[in-house]
Amino acid sequence: KVNIEIFHQAQLKKEEKIETMPGVWCWRKSVGIEKVGIYIPGGTAPLFSTVLMLGIPAKLAGCKEVVLCTPPRKDGTVDPAILYAANLVGIQQIYTIGGAQAIAAMAYGTATVPKVFKIFGPGNQYVTAAKQLIQQQGVAIDMPAGPSEVCVYADETAVPAFVAADLLSQAEHGADSQVVLIASHKNIIEQVQLEIELQLANLPRQDFATKALGHSKAIVVALREDAIHLINTYAPEHLILSVDNALVVAEKITNAGSVFIGNYSPESVGDYASGTNHTLPTNGNAKAYSGVSVDSFVKKITFQQLTEMGLKNIAQTVIQMASGEQLEAHAQAVAIRVKDIESKM
Repeated sequence: KVNIEIFHQAQLKKEEKIETMPGVWCWRKSVGIEKVGIYIPGGTAPLFSTVLMLGIPAKLAGCKEVVLCTPPRKDGTVDPAILYAANLVGIQQIYTIGGAQAIAAMAYGTATVPKVFKIFGPGNQYVTAAKQLIQQQGVAIDMPAGPSEVCVYADETAVPAFVAADLLSQAEHGADSQVVLIASHKNIIEQVQLEIELQLANLPRQDFATKALGHSKAIVVALREDAIHLINTYAPEHLILSVDNALVVAEKITNAGSVFIGNYSPESVGDYASGTNHTLPTNGNAKAYSGVSVDSFVKKITFQQLTEMGLKNIAQTVIQMASGEQLEAHAQAVAIRVKDIESKM
């Protein structure tokens, strides 16, 4: 919790007032979105870490009302870890609703669930589809974040056991998880495959992982430039760089949700405790979307204030532009004030 708070607290920056020209002042203010909803998956695994990832930046941003929806367990109760995490970040409104119906409840409001202005959180393909539908009806969402993905780029400096563990850690999320390995040599893939078979045998969620691995891909790309191009085209949610000079490669990545650099930076640390947010864009949406941050929970309102001299200085520019667009009332709103200023001089 502390690491997540430290990283997200640093995202709160005070905006400066800018004098764009003499007497013309402009500035921007971040205001927390008043009512937000967070969806916490819990159908096959209680993702209490997502409570921290969404609840912490929501509170830092100053959101007044945070509504949490999560699927109940078979006995109708919420997993205690989710309740504990919610209490830790100060979330008090918790509803035992899962899937697309939870998104609908928060989007439209019900007799018991408040309507919110923006909905956050990952989920399966049905949750993702529901979020995209309600976005068309005026409720904002964080991003399209569906079934989870990992892409591992490995060369001869990678440790096959580490790579296998990273691929399996993603595959165990669910049968629809995406697992991709890009390797510089075929023998790397063969070594990783052997390790996967050894480690898979001991996993409690072996069934989920096996199904995910059934539609996974392993690709040999000999040239580093081609591998980087492939990664940026795929735009993975999680990217692990198990290669020589990984930091140099990382600087060339333009499309990814979150990047893990080097053999000792497993995706698991970002999922839980390094400090970065694990709610990230999937399905290639990293080409245009960022992961969740404090910025996701605020609106930026711009302000401007002009002195009499400031308005006089800018008046002719505005009047000429308004006239050019044939919007004479716009021009008149400036001209009438300039006339008043000149009458007092």
